[in-house]
Amino acid sequence: MMRLSGEVAGVRGGWFAGVGRKSFGLFVAFVFAVGVFCGGPEESVAQTAGAASDNGSHQSVPLRDGKNDFDFNLGVWHTHIRRVLDPFSGSDKAMELDGTVTVRKVWDGRGQLEEIEADGPKGHWEGMTMFLYNPQAHQWTQSFIDSQAGVLTTPLVGSFKDGRGELFSQETFRDKTVLIRGTWSDIKADSHHFEEDFSNDGGKTWVPAFIGELTREKQSGEAGASLTPVSMERVDASSGQRDFDFDLGTWKTHSTRLLHPLTGSTTWVDMDGVSVVKKVWGGKANLAEYKADGPAGHVELLSLRWFNPTTHEWNLDFATPSVGTLGIPGVGGFKDGRGDFYDYEEINGRSVLVRFSIWKTSQDTAQSEQAFSEDGGKTWEVNWINKYTR
Repeated sequence: MMRLSGEVAGVRGGWFAGVGRKSFGLFVAFVFAVGVFCGGPEESVAQTAGAASDNGSHQSVPLRDGKNDFDFNLGVWHTHIRRVLDPFSGSDKAMELDGTVTVRKVWDGRGQLEEIEADGPKGHWEGMTMFLYNPQAHQWTQSFIDSQAGVLTTPLVGSFKDGRGELFSQETFRDKTVLIRGTWSDIKADSHHFEEDFSNDGGKTWVPAFIGELTREKQSGEAGASLTPVSMERVDASSGQRDFDFDLGTWKTHSTRLLHPLTGSTTWVDMDGVSVVKKVWGGKANLAEYKADGPAGHVELLSLRWFNPTTHEWNLDFATPSVGTLGIPGVGGFKDGRGDFYDYEEINGRSVLVRFSIWKTSQDTAQSEQAFSEDGGKTWEVNWINKYTR
């Protein structure tokens, strides 16, 4: 479960020290520059941590595999939320809400999607959380989007030990930088406790800011493994929120990719696979899962796309199995049936403008492409072309 944000929580996004946020563009540049494709977590190289022995030497200690640590979280839960209004004042004045939390497996079990609905003194509130496992670091990331703000928060990052999960981040609270700690404890089959604490002294002391008590309402399929259909009644069609509807479904995908972008290379590689796009969060977002194979290897991607109701723009974010972290979202929208989404990234040591575009070509076909620009959008080099057929 995740905190309230925006006006209710007074928390805005910041950077978590030591966590690199990578986007789809940088993934493409890296993957094809070194000729490495991403497989599942089970294919990753085992990671080790150096541990000092009594005689001062170092030995390799395997990191614990925590990919199933959040399995307890799957299902449908009643939640009672207590949000402390001013955590550092010493006051216990709080806002209380009650609602429902639904958690499902996504991406072949590599992640979980959490949808939250609650009601309180300020009315109805909704949020969505993406949990992803990083098999290299053996850590979980938790990224949250508020339905009103439509902005992805800085992820909490961490792991479980002795049945207790602790994930950390850093954000701004009332114009001051604070540390954030999310804790899952008292985990039982039908209940658990979530708490988010703040620290303004570098982690020496912590004060509670958000407390959630969760009790199971019912089972949801096989441990919440499948996504259920959502009602279109919650979707504002006039705002652009349905612009991605043409992309929903299962697609046979043929991909052509430039092997070494921004190097003058003209060597392309072909891959064939499947893309599956499902609507989530009452139509305010969708998940796209991509798998493909070719002479150069195997690649998989997860794309989370969500609609910002304030700006009427879409955000597109990507993750790979070997990293398990959402990156920098591309932001944009649709015009005349074509969607264009942009962000700036550092690629090969240079700041590069990245554009991801997608459009419908017929009732049963569509196309997307990625392009880089080193001159602020005057000229573009296309490096990834995907053609979709139902």
